[in-house]
Amino acid sequence: MVFGAGGQVGLHLIETATGSGHHMVALTHSDADICDSDAVAAVITRPAPTVIVNAAAYTAVDKAESEADRALQVNRDGAAILAEQAAKADVPLIHISTDYVFDGAASVPYDEEHEVNPQGAYARSKEAGERAVRSAHGKHLILRTAWVYGPFGTNFVKTMLRLGADELRVVDDQTGRPTSTGDLAEAILAIAEAAQRPGFTDWGTYHYAGADTVTWHGFATMIFAEAEKFGRKAPRVQAIATADFPTAAPRPSYSVLSTAKLERIFGIKPRPLRASLNATLEQLLGRRESA
Repeated sequence: MVFGAGGQVGLHLIETATGSGHHMVALTHSDADICDSDAVAAVITRPAPTVIVNAAAYTAVDKAESEADRALQVNRDGAAILAEQAAKADVPLIHISTDYVFDGAASVPYDEEHEVNPQGAYARSKEAGERAVRSAHGKHLILRTAWVYGPFGTNFVKTMLRLGADELRVVDDQTGRPTSTGDLAEAILAIAEAAQRPGFTDWGTYHYAGADTVTWHGFATMIFAEAEKFGRKAPRVQAIATADFPTAAPRPSYSVLSTAKLERIFGIKPRPLRASLNATLEQLLGRRESA
């Protein structure tokens, strides 16, 4: 059972599950608001799922600075309600979280034991949501991810393709690992299958992100280089500093998540960025012009 089925991760999760023969109950905000305890309780018991995935979230990072209460209502209180109801039904919960729980001051990949230090309203709301899930439900799997992109919703890849100017200015002093929603969906389904096996006890927090580390500028350059193979003209991409592109909410300058624990426990290894990006471009742009 997936909450947040109308978001970019939820939509790709539905597509992936359908193609792999999984039976899924997909719930959008209008189907069940995670901030409504009665609504959540009703859908969880009709029918009872084997695993619950919380892909619902307030994700407007900059807007959260002026809507901090709303961000907390969804990302903390909604997560708590879902975890509490999942615990009552004794159903494992996979909760999607974010690299924003870290401050970005590290210089080596963040593992799951690294101390959190969220900056900004959105980041604080997501970190509070993690704590709420841990407190409410022992059978939880918190999955932190980063720099998510795909064919659905709003994301960096789609924004770059939409802008399509002769020259673009892109930040080159923020570093992370872009994560395809398709790859993330496959990882979630694999984790869900593992969580249902008799004797499973590896509950806790995990990281899943793409295999390759780049800056936003480096990622943009790759996007346009690959998009040329689909007949799209590549603009010039100028590198700029974060200070040249001010935003309401602070961004971590270093968002690299280590996936070593996930690989060890679940055997899930992230795909190279170029392969994942091309799969997304195939969905967005159609067939490549050259093999």
